Amino acid sequence: MLEYLELLKVIFIDQNRYMYMLQGLVFSVSTTVFATIIGLILGVLFSLMQIVHFYPLKYKAGFEKFNPLEKIALAYINLIRGTPAVVQLMILANLIFVGYLRDTPIVVVASLAFGINSGAYVAEIIRAGIQSLDKGQLEAARALGMPYSLAMKDVVIPQAIKNILPTLVSEFIVLLKETSIVGFIGGIDLLRSANIITSQTYRGIEPLIAVALIYLILTSVFAILMRKIEKGLKKSD
Repeated sequence: MLEYLELLKVIFIDQNRYMYMLQGLVFSVSTTVFATIIGLILGVLFSLMQIVHFYPLKYKAGFEKFNPLEKIALAYINLIRGTPAVVQLMILANLIFVGYLRDTPIVVVASLAFGINSGAYVAEIIRAGIQSLDKGQLEAARALGMPYSLAMKDVVIPQAIKNILPTLVSEFIVLLKETSIVGFIGGIDLLRSANIITSQTYRGIEPLIAVALIYLILTSVFAILMRKIEKGLKKSD
């Protein structure tokens, strides 16, 4: 046992190799936070684009139910959900952030890539949550004279959030774990930090187990916090 503890000291403590883990932890958490914000904004936007009543050509025959906003939202959702996240990450890094943008911090590139990816899934989660509510909620708000946008903001969306919160939590936990692929564009995330330690110590199991434990702790803490928020929202009913 003492010999193995000494081995762990050599792997993680000697030459301050644990700093690679800390650097990877900061990178992964930062990317997840920024991507979550971007994903929520895009998710709300594209979910509303699918359900808003916008028919600019309603007076033209054959276009009465044509909603260009819905078509744009569906194209985005189908494109993002139909391609792997790693491909989207590579395209953003190697086709978009080049030339004058090549010095953009990797955390920004990764946050945008994961945020855009997450936004498509969040959009469908929010859309399903809104459409699962009784239509009478919106009709009652409209009958009281509330504009459509205000009725959605103050009546429909708050109720939908309560219903979809567990699914959103699962999506953001997946998002946290997805950051492990950022090494493809040179980011030093948790998994990349484990690979660096392995290359220096020739020990592959211990760094990987350390990374797995860190991810487990992060996702567990996040899930506990979200459960508390969910209980708080239920108490307000």
